Amino acid sequence: MTPSQFSLKEKDKKRWLKDRLVRFSVTCGGVSVLAALVLIFIYLAMVILPVFSDADIQVSDTRKSLSVNNAVALSVDEYGQHAFTIENSGKVQFWDLDTQNSDSYFSEQVIDAPIAFARNTPAENWFAFATKSGDITFFSPEFSAPLYKPNSVAEPKVQRLKTIERFLPATESNGAEIEHFAFSRHGSQLTITAQLSDQRLLVKWYQADLQGDYHLQASQWLSTKFSQQDQILMTPDGKTLYLRSDSELAVLTLNQHHFSVRELVDLSLSDEKHAVKKIDLLSGAYSLLVTHNDGQVSQWFDVLKDKQRSLTHIRDFQLAEEVQFILPDTYRKGFYSFYENGTLQSHYTTSEKLSLFERAFDKSPELAAMSANELHLVVLIDDEIRVAAVDNEYPQISLSSLWQKVWYESYPEPAYVWQSTSANDDFEEKFSLIPITFGTIKAALFAMLFATPIAVLGAIYTAYFMSPRMRRVVKPSIELMEALPTVIIGFLAGLWFAPIVETHLTAVFSLMVALPLSALLAGLVWYVLPKGFTRRFSNGWHALILIPVLIVTIVGVFVLGNQIEAVLFGGDIRTFLAGYGIGFDQRNALVVGFAMGFAVIPTIFTIAEDAIFSVPKHLSDGSLALGATAWQTLIYVVLLTASPGIFSAIMMGLGRAVGETMIVLMATGNTPILDWNILEGMRTLSATIAVELPESEVGGSHFRLLFLAALLLFVFTFAVNFLAEWVRQRLRDKYRAL
Repeated sequence: MTPSQFSLKEKDKKRWLKDRLVRFSVTCGGVSVLAALVLIFIYLAMVILPVFSDADIQVSDTRKSLSVNNAVALSVDEYGQHAFTIENSGKVQFWDLDTQNSDSYFSEQVIDAPIAFARNTPAENWFAFATKSGDITFFSPEFSAPLYKPNSVAEPKVQRLKTIERFLPATESNGAEIEHFAFSRHGSQLTITAQLSDQRLLVKWYQADLQGDYHLQASQWLSTKFSQQDQILMTPDGKTLYLRSDSELAVLTLNQHHFSVRELVDLSLSDEKHAVKKIDLLSGAYSLLVTHNDGQVSQWFDVLKDKQRSLTHIRDFQLAEEVQFILPDTYRKGFYSFYENGTLQSHYTTSEKLSLFERAFDKSPELAAMSANELHLVVLIDDEIRVAAVDNEYPQISLSSLWQKVWYESYPEPAYVWQSTSANDDFEEKFSLIPITFGTIKAALFAMLFATPIAVLGAIYTAYFMSPRMRRVVKPSIELMEALPTVIIGFLAGLWFAPIVETHLTAVFSLMVALPLSALLAGLVWYVLPKGFTRRFSNGWHALILIPVLIVTIVGVFVLGNQIEAVLFGGDIRTFLAGYGIGFDQRNALVVGFAMGFAVIPTIFTIAEDAIFSVPKHLSDGSLALGATAWQTLIYVVLLTASPGIFSAIMMGLGRAVGETMIVLMATGNTPILDWNILEGMRTLSATIAVELPESEVGGSHFRLLFLAALLLFVFTFAVNFLAEWVRQRLRDKYRAL
């Protein structure tokens, strides 16, 4: 009989194929995860990077030759297709910029032989001419888009205010004429301030009736100390009047149809090099832009200090001495500056960002204007109109505005502010990432302070002291807590737990002391009980004895809460805390700490308990055999061996706390403030993304900064995981010999 041939070296093709397929699948899965993370990072970066890009300007090759005499104003429509000019003769002309026709397609003589011209802010777009007779005519040229019909043309018009009583009748003029003036039109109220040729200053207030006719309400001759002013500016609401004489500025405020001097300001800051050339109102008219002779541009606005407002020097922009004039943006808080050689710069005030620096023209323009949507810049150079398309979408974003204090208009001092929306049309978006980053750290810190001791100590007891039978019940029960949706936890925290904390605040704080003391007291009592009694209870079941003690302590503290509050805090803990400057919000960091800690505990407990339970039995048995006590064995053998796993558990819990969304969204006041007070709320990065992303404009600054917040969370999670793995490996190498 031939013996059968058998060899262990015979290849099993099926097993080999399965092994290769599984190895390939696992490799593809790992590579896919890494590729997905890299793609997420790349996508976030692609969305975010445009925010930090510079502006771009494209000057059209088309030059429109005009027949204009001494133009005093210029404007362009939102499409960069039509423009109008206003001449000092009182003539308004509209121009089609898409044709080579040098003639205007619409013109109107608003007034004959004017002697003075004024305009209000570009956003209002109202102009006025004054005549020798003392009449002032107000008008507003309006573009009219052509209908989309064959051979249709644009039909602009010049809107005028209805009948206005003569501003300077012969009985008041005494032979004087209007040299220059300023006006504001706010609702039905019209305010005019004029400098007369005899150096007098006259202010008049007019009110429109139901028919739109304006009638004189009041008038005021300003003090003779304001004899001759180089510039007169008035805010659009007519409540503040600025009078500049050389470098001295008089700020006058309105009170019942009467201007009174609030303060006198030296705009040069007592330095002759900074003598003032011109002042302009920044968009919104809350700030003054002061152009100095040395090329410096400074920003000033009112600051409330000691219950009194004063015009304050805020920041400077150092430009070249060759700057000819500046042009404030129509709606945003920026301005353009024009130089002799045609160089154009764009600065944004609050972010202090220089977003554009380019020689766009061959020489300095005579006039310049921005379209209402700030997408087109039109200039007048040597009787030629030139149009430039401007792409300056994110001037308000810079690294300094995101991470440093910024002094915003109407704020008493520089501050970190996140405020993306407001009901006010003059609102300026404020995008400091500091408050919401701080809120994220604050929420995670309080959650970890609550969760880490409970989870780690619970894991130690469950894995090392608890009886196997009880462990088989407790461990799965705690692990099931992780399956509880966080939206349910947040809902209960915000609508059920937060009112309890508010009503029983003293009891909640008392429990932080009473619960540990009651546990220690129960242990002490158990220790002094006769050994014959305590031996009746099996080891590992002592937690059941402690549960009734904790329940009785909680009930007792809540029952005695009012008495404790009366003894320690004079009957009202919130009033007591307010006396020390500690505020209270119903949805605060304390509520978030409890709620988010409750959600984090299962993560930390499960990983830490597995790490402790997985310590080889022979290590603890050997330690006990050598005479070490159970506590010594736990501290010097078990915990050291399990330390890599415990640290990983804490880091996993921290990552979970940082990225948590629904709990912090529902259990906090969502107020982006910088305050470590545990009784006040906060706003986190994740909650900000969840709340504001649906309302943000796709591609806008707000939208892209929310993606930046997502990138910060991504990077923070990556950093936490990297740190956890690095420390875990170090600990594993250190205690591998055990």
